[in-house]
Amino acid sequence: MMGSKLSIALLSIKLLALAALATAAQAQDKAQGKTGDIIARGEYLARAGDCTACHTAAEGRLFAGGRPMPTPFGTIYTSNITPDPETGIGKWSADDFYRTMHNGRFPDGGLIYPAMPFASYTKVTRADSDAIFAYLRSIQPVNQKNKPHELRFPYDNRQLILGWRTLFFREGEFKPDPTKSAEWNRGAYLVEGLGHCGMCHSPINALGGTSQSDAFKGGLIPMQNWYAPSLTSNREAGLGDWSIKDITDLLQTGVSMRGVVYGPMAEVVHNSLQYLNDEDTRAMAVYLKGIAEPSPPPPASSTLPTTESSLLISLGKTVYDKNCASCHGTQGEGKPPHWPPLANNQSIEMQSAVNPIRMVLNGGYPPGTKGNPMPYGMPPFAGLLSDNEVAAVVSYIRTAWGNRGTPVSARDANELRSAPLN
Repeated sequence: MMGSKLSIALLSIKLLALAALATAAQAQDKAQGKTGDIIARGEYLARAGDCTACHTAAEGRLFAGGRPMPTPFGTIYTSNITPDPETGIGKWSADDFYRTMHNGRFPDGGLIYPAMPFASYTKVTRADSDAIFAYLRSIQPVNQKNKPHELRFPYDNRQLILGWRTLFFREGEFKPDPTKSAEWNRGAYLVEGLGHCGMCHSPINALGGTSQSDAFKGGLIPMQNWYAPSLTSNREAGLGDWSIKDITDLLQTGVSMRGVVYGPMAEVVHNSLQYLNDEDTRAMAVYLKGIAEPSPPPPASSTLPTTESSLLISLGKTVYDKNCASCHGTQGEGKPPHWPPLANNQSIEMQSAVNPIRMVLNGGYPPGTKGNPMPYGMPPFAGLLSDNEVAAVVSYIRTAWGNRGTPVSARDANELRSAPLN
């Protein structure tokens, strides 16, 4: 009888032990699943922040840094953010990473040059920062030392960043606007924060900063010679009269019935925006449509003499009919979405003619995306057309079919022949 009771007791203990092990295993699986979810979310957020574009050099390892970033002050080389403990961020804590994102300082308190968009990333929430950090900790570590920056005197003195921060940096997480919808606020968070769209789409002054009052008003991208149009003016890229579908198509695929992206924006769509889900893309579209000005400003007056303008536009029609009309239509109607319309096209009419001149000279392709895997491109005409012919055809498309742009000169075309292609 005693033996039977002992056997039952031992069996009960074994069963309890097995149950405890099963519970522990379930808890571990749940924890691993939660960690996996955080890492997946971090990867998504890193895509939204376009981290790959800067922290991965051409032909380089993912996030190992070393990409040169030319600036008016010299060349900055991006840093290694892989989890390598010697040359990357392997010894950083989540607190260190958040402080870097939020405050623009290294873990030791050192100042970060504002080529890293911490003025935008400061808006990122702690939860999102932690998720991005968890993702970066999960990738393959790369032992690659950071390359020293090549900045001219006195910009190689990091203490000058203190002055820049005083003028242009406002620390603080994104605060939702209670008068706006949750969708609008989500779009604002992505555009103003992770997406750091203001880095390109705002005018940059001689100190490399942007005033808050000029946010999203457009400007020339330093050293790249591309113009990032205003996101507030309907005469440039303001999207007030675009449909939500046209905006989301442009962001997700790079092409829409209203326009096509080229140049640096094509890289943004390829590396970042095409990976956003439909809800976030729509939220961005709602926000961008909402900040557009209700009425466009009057067109700028031409600086060219009337006679010269007339001659250019006359020659331009000849050049256009010969080289452009087969794709863009005799009346500039285009064949959207692959060949964009030129008539009533904001990117053609805006005050800066840099982008249309560069497209004629260098051609280009929209990005290859999952929604448009085989994009149609435009051939370069730099070797076929003279400066006068380039100026003529650009002047023609900026003033024909009711377009309200102004003519450009042969000098304008010549100055952009040497613009970098990357």
